[in-house]
Amino acid sequence: MTEPPLPAERADLLEALQLQRFFLRNTTRDLTDEQVGQRSTVSELCLGGLIKHVADTEQTWTSFIKLGPTAMPSATDPATFERRAQTFQMLPGETLAGILAAYDTVATHTDDLIRTLPDLDASQPLAEAPWFESGVRWSARRVLLHLIAETSQHAGHADIIREAIDGAKSMG
Repeated sequence: MTEPPLPAERADLLEALQLQRFFLRNTTRDLTDEQVGQRSTVSELCLGGLIKHVADTEQTWTSFIKLGPTAMPSATDPATFERRAQTFQMLPGETLAGILAAYDTVATHTDDLIRTLPDLDASQPLAEAPWFESGVRWSARRVLLHLIAETSQHAGHADIIREAIDGAKSMG
């Protein structure tokens, strides 16, 4: 039995997010674990860390869709900031294969959520944090659009980092 086609909006959200994930992942093609952990620009960023960060961000925001602000990291706990900083790094023992597998797990969960969420208009209040306006709510749709933008932005960062490693470009 084949599944019915997705409504156009959900299909568009899913396709846009999957495309940006492809661009991000593609920056690591044919690289070693050492290369994806390399800081190749003046930035602190590396390719493996960017993918870890995007996966962590995607997981956090999809949890927010379902659980609300309690799913968001604390804005005041120093340990939270340290953990968040580590998502931008490849830590000892981490491999590209492991990072990509973890990202695939998060992506599969998000894709399933996009397909099955009862209402894209359902909203949650944002957590209290200095970077969020007080009293604002985000719908599931708004969160998904944010994830597309976040993934796209970091895919661009990754493209520059990759080019600095070996001259390769994501799309060339």
